Amino acid sequence: MSEVSTLDKLAREFADRLSALTRGVLGEDTPLFHAVTLEPGRKIRLQPLGDDRLLRSIPVRIGAEVRINLLVMYDCCWDGTSTFLAADRSEIKVLYDGVPDPLFRFEYERAGDDPPGAHIHVHAHRDEVAYLLRLADSGRPRKALRKNRMPRSAELHLPVGGHRLRPSLEDVLLFLKREFEIATTPHWRTVLDDHLRDWRLTQLKSAVRDAPEAAAEALRTLQYQVLAPALPAQRADSRVRLFRP
Repeated sequence: MSEVSTLDKLAREFADRLSALTRGVLGEDTPLFHAVTLEPGRKIRLQPLGDDRLLRSIPVRIGAEVRINLLVMYDCCWDGTSTFLAADRSEIKVLYDGVPDPLFRFEYERAGDDPPGAHIHVHAHRDEVAYLLRLADSGRPRKALRKNRMPRSAELHLPVGGHRLRPSLEDVLLFLKREFEIATTPHWRTVLDDHLRDWRLTQLKSAVRDAPEAAAEALRTLQYQVLAPALPAQRADSRVRLFRP
């Protein structure tokens, strides 16, 4: 099987999991995720699309009315070993229905370090935050002021645990349920817990590949027998993602 078709297959499987998650939590009228090739064999975009193949937001109800819309996008690529599907960039926007400016943005940039690869933007104004953003004589705040625009709280990149421990779409859905009591299916909790477990385990396996010696040490303390490989695996990444901001 060619590298192109393999990446396509993995992306389609991920799109199907995202569709199963959102439909299992929010209902069967939720638009399906589709995989669209951006660069053959290198990058594929996953988004909810309608039958006309145009981008759709995910409607979220409180009671019987749609009050929130989710805009979700994943750009996927190979990981550093060209073995596993990885997120090159992702964005989850939470919007009040009919208002274009988001309430929250959950973002990830695989190449990101500064600002951090995984971060949240909160679109809420506080005079104190705007004042703090005007005090520095260097760095990002000073560059923003040189562009002759007022600083905004939404420009802050709030870190959320780094590349491996970042929140997922499952976390966002659970946040909306807990804080706003959005309308969900009768079996939403089972669906969400199953998907969240899979996400956590996937990230755990990625973290183990980042730090196998630490993982082996932890397993030995639990009385597992762990043998070192004859030839340590060679990492393609110059920096281990587990330790990146």
